[in-house]
Amino acid sequence: MTEAAEGPLAGILVVSVEQAVAAPFATCRLADAGARVIKVERPEGDFARFYDRHVDGECTWFIWLNRGKESVVLDIKDAGDNALLHRIVARADVFVQNLAPGATARAGLDSDELRRRHPRLITCDISGYGESGPYAQMKAYDFLIQCESGIASVTGTPESASRVGISVCDIGAGLNAYGAILEAVVGRHRTGKGSGIRVSLFDGMADWMTVPLLHLEHGGKAPARTGLSHAMIAPYGAYPVGDGRMVIAIQNEREWARFCEHILGDAALSLDPRFAGHPARLANRAEMDALIVAVFARHSMESLADALRDAGIAFGRLNDIPDLSAHPQLRRAGVETPAGTVEIVAPPARHENDGENADRPLRPVPALGEQSKAIRGEFGG
Repeated sequence: MTEAAEGPLAGILVVSVEQAVAAPFATCRLADAGARVIKVERPEGDFARFYDRHVDGECTWFIWLNRGKESVVLDIKDAGDNALLHRIVARADVFVQNLAPGATARAGLDSDELRRRHPRLITCDISGYGESGPYAQMKAYDFLIQCESGIASVTGTPESASRVGISVCDIGAGLNAYGAILEAVVGRHRTGKGSGIRVSLFDGMADWMTVPLLHLEHGGKAPARTGLSHAMIAPYGAYPVGDGRMVIAIQNEREWARFCEHILGDAALSLDPRFAGHPARLANRAEMDALIVAVFARHSMESLADALRDAGIAFGRLNDIPDLSAHPQLRRAGVETPAGTVEIVAPPARHENDGENADRPLRPVPALGEQSKAIRGEFGG
């Protein structure tokens, strides 16, 4: 068993038969909040351990998503290991799984049946497309869901659709599962009864696509791909500067007026019919952008940032990964891994009541089966 945890979920036992990203993301957040998370891995390990070997032989993905957990190796098709897993689940508060469709049911781990046996248990099933419907039995990966849900169709340049560069479908499903599990824990505190949660990658992305969908169904046309610009707001995009690219975002007419007066040097432009309101600016984007590019060309990134800040205009720099690595706002935290101490990005939620240092310390990332012996002893395996 890992070191005792503190936090609002201390004392909560989570058992997760998980792999890849979505379920590990959810259970990682539960572990950060103090829950004891037992990660059940097949003998060859979660395949996300082997996506890459960049951190001294360890996988970047696995280090990110599996801190604070205990790893036990079980073959759920083996009668003895299956019985051990059932004994662990009998003492659990939460059971999470994101195996291929039907895999847990074939192993006697159907969520409905588990809750019938253990009425206080909270179960969370994460799938690609849900438990019913014509796609229910289809395998699903992040890239496939990005394409099926239409998110790739609104991402990229006008000439070409694009995959979002990180696994947004998996991460979105993990966040949805995490939030729903927390709701269920609160609900059980009130009622004494567990509940069943079902989360799918497709449903999560379809929810995120609500605005483009409403544009199509009520406005007659889906938003076009615009690269680093915005399909409905202007100016809202990246513009070249002498030594970089600056991103600006004008949300309303007050900001547009300040931008015209203090940055473009022509207050009258804010009243020009070509540029009065987002629809007009979108229709005349090429002319507007030419004016902006001409002014920005006179600046360095530093001088333009000063001018935009003084004018109260929202802006940012078009950074790459090396820029993020050196970003002055980036918070880091050390985590122990099989490769030694690794500095990762600190969890986004800070808890001020934890003391002067608002970041909770991170518990270690386990080696494959690191706690197998201890867990087998604890649960009679």
